[in-house]
Amino acid sequence: MAAIINQIIYKLMSILMSIAMLLGIPVDGFKADDSNWNTNYKYVFVHGLSGWGSYDAVNNIMPYWGMMGGDLMEYLNDKGFDCYAASVAPSSSAWDRACELYAQLTGTVVDYGEAHSLECNHERFGADYSGRALIPSWSAEEKINLLGHSFGGATVRMFAHLMAEGSAEELAVSGDAASDFFKGGKGDWIYSITALAAPHNGTTAYCITTDDVPVKEKETLFDCVKREIQNSLSNMISVSTEDKDENKAKWDNAAYDMYIDNALEMNKNITTLENTYYFSIPCSASVQNPDGTYSPVESKMEPLFVSSSKAMGAFKGETEGGYIMDETWWENDGLVNTVSATAPFGAPSKAYDAADVEKGVWNIMPVYDGDHMSLQGGLTKVNDVKPVYVELLSMINSL
Repeated sequence: MAAIINQIIYKLMSILMSIAMLLGIPVDGFKADDSNWNTNYKYVFVHGLSGWGSYDAVNNIMPYWGMMGGDLMEYLNDKGFDCYAASVAPSSSAWDRACELYAQLTGTVVDYGEAHSLECNHERFGADYSGRALIPSWSAEEKINLLGHSFGGATVRMFAHLMAEGSAEELAVSGDAASDFFKGGKGDWIYSITALAAPHNGTTAYCITTDDVPVKEKETLFDCVKREIQNSLSNMISVSTEDKDENKAKWDNAAYDMYIDNALEMNKNITTLENTYYFSIPCSASVQNPDGTYSPVESKMEPLFVSSSKAMGAFKGETEGGYIMDETWWENDGLVNTVSATAPFGAPSKAYDAADVEKGVWNIMPVYDGDHMSLQGGLTKVNDVKPVYVELLSMINSL
C-alpha cells in the first residue's frame, strides 16, 4: 500500500512540476551559475544493476535518475545542461552493456562482437536503434560526458576503453566487418567520466553467503539484496528487471564482473585515457564502532541494505585468487565498499582538488553521506540530489 501511495504522490509531483515549467514558474530557487563555463558537452547517464533509462517505458512512471525525488534529467535540462539517460541490460556484463551504449549513442544495431558472442554463446546482434540515436552529432568536436551509477561505472569505463583501444580479438575474427566500436581511435570523443558509488574493485557482498533467505540454495549477500530490490521494484512499477537470455556463458554477466578477483583483473585491462577527466564519488551510510567494525546508519540507509551493510562492516577474508579483504573494506554504502568506490586499484588517482583537476587521473571526490541508492534520489528514503548534480556538472563545464 505504501508503495502505491508513493507512486501516486510521485506522479502528482511530476505533473505539477511539468505544469510549473510550462508556465515559466521556477520549481525552486536554485540556479546553475554558467558564468565560468568553458564547455557544455552533452551528459549521458548510465544506470546500474536492475536499472532502466529513457528507452524503457517504466522511466515515464518512475525515472531511474531522480527516483522519488523527481526526474533528474528533466531538472538538469531545465537548468541548461543537455542530459540523457541510456538504457542498457539490467544484469549483463560490462562488455555487453558497453556495446548497447554505443548503439544507442550512434543510432545503430547493437553488435556484441563476433568473437565475444561465439565465446559467450549468445546472438551477435541485438536491438536496432537506427533513427533514434541519443547523440546524433557525437564526434571528437562534440564530445560527451559519461556518468555511471554502481555497475554503470564499470560499463562506462569499459566503453571508454573500447572507444580508444578497440578490440584486437574482434578485428582478428571479423576484419573490416567488425563494428566501428571495436576499431578504436575515438577516445577523444569522451570529455569526462564520473563513477557514482561504483564497485571499481568489486564488492565483498559477493564474497559473503547467507542461508537466511527464502530460497533452496545458498546465495551471496549481493544476490539476495539484488533479488529483494527487483521484487520491490516489480511490485512498485509492475515490470520485471531480469535479463531474459539464460544461455549465456556464466562469466558474461555483471555478477562475474563484480566479484573482486574478476574486477581486479578487468582493471588491468582497462585503459585510463590520458586526455579524459575522471571523477569518482564514493558513498557511505555506515559508522565505525569502538571495535573498529562498521554498522549502518539506519536513518540514512534503505531497509533492503541494512543486513548486508552489517555483514560487510565486519567481514574479513581471502578471495580464491588470494586477495586479502581486511578492515579497509568495512566502511560501506550497504552494497558497495567505500574503498572500492574510490578508484580502480592500480589506476592513477588523487583526492579531488578544485584548483588542480587533472586529466588521465581519477579525481576522488569527498565521500557522499548516503547509501547506495542515495545518488539516484533514493527509493523509500527520498534524497534531493539535484543541487549535487548541478554543482558537479557546473564544475565539469568550467574545466
